[in-house]
Amino acid sequence: MLIVNVEGAIYKDGKLLLIERSLKEEHAGGTLSLVGGKVEKEGDSSDILERTLEREIFEEVGIKVKDLEYVNSSSFVTDTGLNVVDIVFLCKHESGEAFAKSPDEVDGVIWFSTDQIISHP
Repeated sequence: MLIVNVEGAIYKDGKLLLIERSLKEEHAGGTLSLVGGKVEKEGDSSDILERTLEREIFEEVGIKVKDLEYVNSSSFVTDTGLNVVDIVFLCKHESGEAFAKSPDEVDGVIWFSTDQIISHP
């Protein structure tokens, strides 16, 4: 089985939004990451990656985004051996204040500058 995951690099006022993943998460709990999640089966569909990302961002951190642009894709294997294709989009913040809306997935939200991201351990 292959999981398709989308993530958003959400940009606002010169900073990117990162989340601290909940310790309850089965993969990479407690680490910093972009906001996103798994694509669900929909049958015949269009713009499924973009709609999934918009939904996941709102569910996890309570904000809306716009101007989604494809950045890159990669693959990885989770701690439990699942194969994942990960697709990243650059997004602009549209509205709302980011907060840890989904405590099972997000412990905290942080707006970081590029320099802060690079220097973070």
